[in-house]
Amino acid sequence: MTVWTPTDDGHADLTSHDAFAGGAPHNTFARLRREDPLHWTEYADGQDFWSVTRHADIAEMNKNTAVFSSARGIRMEDQSYEEYLARRTFQETDPPEHSQTRMKLMKAFSRTTMAQYEDDIRAICVDILDEVLDKGTFDATKEIARQLPMRMLGRIVGLPDADLPWLVEKGDALIANTDPDFTTHVLDKLDTDEYRMMPFNSPAGAELYLYAKDLMEQKEKAGDTSGVLHMILQPSKDGSVISDTEFRNFFCLVVAAGNDTTRYSIAAGIQAMCHQPELLEQMQAGGDIWETAPDEIIRWATPALYFRRTALRDHEMHGKTIRAGDKVLYWWSSANRDETVFDDPFRVDLYRNPNRHLSFGQGGPHVCLGMWLARLEVKVLFQELAKRLSSIEPAGPHKFLRSNFVGGIKELPVTVRRA
Repeated sequence: MTVWTPTDDGHADLTSHDAFAGGAPHNTFARLRREDPLHWTEYADGQDFWSVTRHADIAEMNKNTAVFSSARGIRMEDQSYEEYLARRTFQETDPPEHSQTRMKLMKAFSRTTMAQYEDDIRAICVDILDEVLDKGTFDATKEIARQLPMRMLGRIVGLPDADLPWLVEKGDALIANTDPDFTTHVLDKLDTDEYRMMPFNSPAGAELYLYAKDLMEQKEKAGDTSGVLHMILQPSKDGSVISDTEFRNFFCLVVAAGNDTTRYSIAAGIQAMCHQPELLEQMQAGGDIWETAPDEIIRWATPALYFRRTALRDHEMHGKTIRAGDKVLYWWSSANRDETVFDDPFRVDLYRNPNRHLSFGQGGPHVCLGMWLARLEVKVLFQELAKRLSSIEPAGPHKFLRSNFVGGIKELPVTVRRA
C-alpha cells in the first residue's frame, strides 16, 4: 500500500499555491528531473526564475555561496532592497555575517544540548498522548503534531506557557500566509503593501514585534539572561550587535519555523503509519530503527519545499547559463524524491540507510540550527505513540496547506485503538 500518490498532470504551475493544495506536485518534479533539471520558470507575479530539481545539483549548489547568495531573500516572492533589509534574519545573509550569528547560537542548539531535553520531551509526549488517544477519533495534526513543538518552544526560548497558543497562532499566520485557514490576510489574494516591511508581509509580524519587545523588557527587569533570545543579543567577536529590527525578525523566525516544520514532520509520519501498517509493528519492535526512522519521517515530510538563492555571477550548468542577478530555487521536495538517490522514494522505509535527504539544507552553511531538536522530538513522539497503539487508520481525507513554500498536512483525521 502506498502512503500517498501525487495526482498532478506533470505540468503543474510551481508558482501557484493552489498547485500544492493537494500535496507537492511530484509528477511535475519527476518530469523536470528527467527532462529539464534546470528549468526556466515563468512567474506572473514577479521575476522569472530557475527551478533546480535534481538532488545532486542542489547538494552541490547549496555549498557554493560564492555564486549563489541568500542575501537577496529566500522565498519566491520578490522584495525591494528596502523590504529585504526590514525583513531579513540570519537566514537571509551569507558568510561571514551568517557564520557570526550562527556561532552565537550553535551551542544552544547542539546535539549535546538538545539531548538534555529528552526527558522533558518525553514527559510532554506522554501528557499529550494520554489525553488524546482515549478520544478514539481526532485530528492528529491539531491534537498531537501541533502540541509537542509548541510546548517545547516555550521551554527552549523561555516563554510563558499561557502565551504559547497565541504565539503559535501568529506563527501559523506568518509561515502559512497563503492559506485562508490560517490567516485573513492571504498573501496572493489581498493588497499587502501596508505590511511589506514586516516578516512574510503579514500583520502577524507586527503583533509579534510588539510581543518580543515587551518580553525582552520584562526579562531585563527580572535579570533573566537565560535562553537563546539572550544569546542572540550578545556582541559578536568584532563587537557588533544585531539591531532591534533584526532581533524581532529572529524572534518571528523562531516562533514560526521552529514550530511549523516539526509539526508537519510529525503529521507526515502519522499519515504514513495510517497507510503502511507495518510501520507501527517496526516501531514497536524498536532497536536500531530509532537511529534511522526520524530522518526518514523528515525526508517524507520535507516541510520546507524550497529555498531561493540569487546568482552573484554567471554560472554554466546543463548547457544553460544562469546569469548574475537571476533567481534560483532549490526544490528540496523534489530532491527528497529523486529516484536516483532514494530507492522507492514514495514508500516510507524506516530503516533507510544511508538517507541523504536535504530537508535540513545539509551540506551548506545554512544547515538548519534546529535539526537535532527536530530529530529528537520526532523520535520520542513516535516511540511513545507506538507503545500505546494497537492500530491507527485514516478517519477521512487529509488536507494539505495551500502553500508552495511550506509543505504540510493541516488536517489529519485518524481513528486509533489503544494497545
